Amino acid sequence: MKVILLDNIKGVGKKDEVINASDGYARNYLFPKKLAVEANTENMAKLNNKKEAALYKKDQEKQNAEELAKKLKGIMLKIKVKAGENGKIFGGVTSKEISDNLKTQYNFEVDKKKIELKETIKTLGSFNVSIKLFEGVTANLKVEVISG
Repeated sequence: MKVILLDNIKGVGKKDEVINASDGYARNYLFPKKLAVEANTENMAKLNNKKEAALYKKDQEKQNAEELAKKLKGIMLKIKVKAGENGKIFGGVTSKEISDNLKTQYNFEVDKKKIELKETIKTLGSFNVSIKLFEGVTANLKVEVISG
């Protein structure tokens, strides 16, 4: 009997997967515990609609990420920090500070976890920072750290 899994089941399959299960296993275990439904035309149509909606949403997110990448390309983000005589910064510039400055200066919301800094910026100057906005969409941002 073909069934659509409603939850991940170890050793059987993942959620929204169509599998072949024995009649007894399906009727006595999967259906009573609401772990699966029969793969009839109505349930298959619901599953296809759900997959199409998820794909559409993913496409929209990718388009938004690509637009944001284009906008970030032409930006020079300036961050003012306290620095010593030889250009060393007290503390450092982290991905959280870059994210906060993007929001305050340009009104762009970028999660600090998406900003890829190999290490904290500890000197004055210009730096290129890559931001992974989505799968396959990466933006390069120019950050200038100035003494303020």
